[in-house]
Amino acid sequence: MIMATKPESANKSDHKKKSQQDDLALLTKDIIAKAGVGIYIVQHGEFIYASELYEKMTGYTEEDLIGTYSLSNIYPDDRDKVRNKAIQGLKTNNSEPYEYRFVNKNNDVRWVLETVTPIVYKGERAALGSFMDITERKRMEQALVQSEEKYRGILESIEDGYVELDLKGNFIFFNDAISKMHGYPKNELIKLTYRDVMDEENAARIYEKYHHVFTTGESEKEFEYEIITKDRLRKYLETSITPIKDASGRIVAFRGIVRDRTQHKQGEEALRQSEEKYRTILENIEEGYFEVDLAGNFTFFNHSTCSLLGYSKEEMMGMNYLRYTDKDDVKILFETFNTVYKTGVPANEFDWPIIRKDGTKKYVEASISLKKDSAGKPVAFQGFTRDVTARIQAEEALRQSEEKYRSILQNIQEAYFEVDLAGNFTFFNDSLCRITGCSKEELAGANYKQFSDKDNSNNVFHTFNNIYKTGDPVEGFDWLIIRKDGTKRYIESSVSLRKDSSDQPVGFKGVIRDITERKRIEQELSYMATHDALTGLPNRLMFIQLLNQAILSAKRHKRQLAVFFIDLDRFKTINDSLGHEAGDLLLQEIAKRFRKSLRDVDVVGRLGGDEFIILIEDFNNLNQVRNVAHKILATAIKPMVLMGEECRVTASIGISIFPEDGRDEQSLMKNADVAMYYAKEEGKNNFQFYSENIHTTANERLLIETNLRVALERREFSLNYQARLDFKTDEITGVEALLRWDNPLLGSVTPTQFIPVAEETGLIVPIGRWVLKTACAQNVAWQRQGLPAVCMAVNLSLRQLTDDNFLEDIRVTLKETGMSPNLLELEITESMVMHNPSRLIALLTKIKEMGIRLAIDDFGTGYSSLAQIKHFPIDTLKVDRSFIRNLPQDSEDKAITEAIITMGKTLSLTVVAEGVETIEQQEFLREHVCDEMQGFYFSKPVVSDQFADLLREHRPYFR
Repeated sequence: MIMATKPESANKSDHKKKSQQDDLALLTKDIIAKAGVGIYIVQHGEFIYASELYEKMTGYTEEDLIGTYSLSNIYPDDRDKVRNKAIQGLKTNNSEPYEYRFVNKNNDVRWVLETVTPIVYKGERAALGSFMDITERKRMEQALVQSEEKYRGILESIEDGYVELDLKGNFIFFNDAISKMHGYPKNELIKLTYRDVMDEENAARIYEKYHHVFTTGESEKEFEYEIITKDRLRKYLETSITPIKDASGRIVAFRGIVRDRTQHKQGEEALRQSEEKYRTILENIEEGYFEVDLAGNFTFFNHSTCSLLGYSKEEMMGMNYLRYTDKDDVKILFETFNTVYKTGVPANEFDWPIIRKDGTKKYVEASISLKKDSAGKPVAFQGFTRDVTARIQAEEALRQSEEKYRSILQNIQEAYFEVDLAGNFTFFNDSLCRITGCSKEELAGANYKQFSDKDNSNNVFHTFNNIYKTGDPVEGFDWLIIRKDGTKRYIESSVSLRKDSSDQPVGFKGVIRDITERKRIEQELSYMATHDALTGLPNRLMFIQLLNQAILSAKRHKRQLAVFFIDLDRFKTINDSLGHEAGDLLLQEIAKRFRKSLRDVDVVGRLGGDEFIILIEDFNNLNQVRNVAHKILATAIKPMVLMGEECRVTASIGISIFPEDGRDEQSLMKNADVAMYYAKEEGKNNFQFYSENIHTTANERLLIETNLRVALERREFSLNYQARLDFKTDEITGVEALLRWDNPLLGSVTPTQFIPVAEETGLIVPIGRWVLKTACAQNVAWQRQGLPAVCMAVNLSLRQLTDDNFLEDIRVTLKETGMSPNLLELEITESMVMHNPSRLIALLTKIKEMGIRLAIDDFGTGYSSLAQIKHFPIDTLKVDRSFIRNLPQDSEDKAITEAIITMGKTLSLTVVAEGVETIEQQEFLREHVCDEMQGFYFSKPVVSDQFADLLREHRPYFR
């Protein structure tokens, strides 16, 4: 029998293969050991393999595990979840990891992360499990949750508010205290920004604080600001601002601790008012009131105390009361104060001889008591004094009446004088010398008339004469005197008749008070009542007074006068875009310019807002009036820099002439106003004289405005559509929506008639919103009819662009109509582009980001340049029809049109020519590679159905 044997080479191959398998087994075991997870295999419901790390994690040895399998080591509450997860994973081959609690051999509960994957082992199904201990991670997660709950509980329990805001100022987290402070429920407040809960002034202050924190990274210490609660109550809050940074150190939000300071503020105000009230009472009582510290130094006193002692408040503050006491009386007075201090019993109505600043001695009746702090500790003395010198020294005063009389007169602030019947000074005190600026020698024997001008001398003479005739004194008549040095002072005099022992008049006596300061204040108040606070110009009240005086003078001398009613064009736009501060600066600059443009005899006033008024007198003919109007227009239009922006306004002027256009101030101002509105309708930056035709036009404008306000509601508006044609393909690529208005009373009103009125009244915003929505809805309707998609162009006004809700209006319109944004083109004029370019670029960029096309309409009529236009995110330039009208005959229009087309090409813009009406114009534009055209040559504006027919039936030449 022959035995078959393997070749020697085959044996070597088997040996090599077995060696490789052994190496692979060792490598696999090493990888499993270093993987950081426990590995096991279960087959037929029993463990057939468990890695060393699995044994270490569970505490069970391989002998414990092999041949067994039980759920008893799984925490009871988690067993069903683990069973279901394992079964689901094996059925679906889905190896999604899951977490559960495992009880190891030492009965320790550990959190594990397990993944079970179906495998085939030795030709039969099995389950491969990976097992990771995540107990430490779970412990940290629980600690984090507990920490967050702990600090959240603390934040909700503290009285102070805690708030977090994102970089846009939105509330993103806050505690209950913040909600209570603002009066909003949390679900409402979380939708707001800080700007929604305060006025503009406080919002600007808060923004500066947040901006400082953001730019410097430094926290902002406590500062106060005001909010307006949901119930429209004003509250005072105090907050700090700290930046919140991410892991990279970048500031991502802000946090702050907020305290409600409202009650504190109200308390301070109540205390201030209370102190002011009682201080006012103390300052107006005749009795003196004082407070001194325990050392006797004055800490508070009223005016009567100063008057009694003859010192100013500045001199008395901090001085010791003993300084006002004669040395013989010091000991007695000290003992009185000491007794009050020791016993706490007030000393009432004791006599106190005092020495005034001027050295005179007075007697006061004083009452003093101890002043204590809140702990009952003595801190000062307080007291009242009453001048009883007359009572104590009655006999002495009687005996020395003349001497005392003269002494008092020499030391009082008021001037005393006596004159004979001719008005010559026979007696006076030093205060009269001070008031007149004369020495005693100069004043003695002088006549009062030398201190007055002619008019005042006559008034004083009549006053003295009436006193002489009636014997009745005169109290408080004003008298303007001229001092020795030529300066003028206002005095108030009280004068009575002086008689001798036989009751015969021998002269006059009186008291004089210097009221110059009071007069100055009265004049300032009068000025404020008659002048504009911002510009210093006469206000409406003052101007009417001056105009009435001028009318009376013109009537007497049979002369003319002119009234200019001026309104600044574009002021509201600048004021809205750059802010009220810029608006105020503009008005002040215009006021200066107008004043410099006029003669000294002319009057310029401000009526309010951006309205000025001018009075022109003393002219020979209307050409002089026209020259003044031209000067006003020229000075108004000069550019000025406001808040870093170069701005320019123009003026619209209406002129009325006395007596042709009115014989009273009301008629002249009203008719000048009417003429001004006509000037605005004529394109602004011009002047118009009032006429009956203008009056009629003004009435027509009023009629338009009245009907315009209800036109939307009455559905009187409609849209016409004019096609845009592509020169290359001869296809209709776009359409412009044109607004039309038919009114039952006015008939068909042209856009040039009603658009300016809509702009001025603000009605353009709701009308423009209707146009946008109607045009978009119509475009979608054409597409649903199976017509080709075209780009819908809609004109915008500056008032729409500056409206706060404009962007939202666009979003809502596109959403409601379902129109694609790339089929909408919004047209703005070149003059709008040059208004506040930086702000407009930002706004247009947002519109562009929506996918909407942008066009500049009427290009070439403004002042923009290539350098300016290139910064705007526009797609289309529309050449104004005024340049197309005379093509190709007019060489200047040809040059301008070619330049605009070249500019558009340079900027990669679509160039559209408007107002194309002849084949010659069309061929010129085609030759110079203009992109598109629009005009009567191809199609007039038509209603929607007609445009649909045009779109359906048009057959391009080049197809």
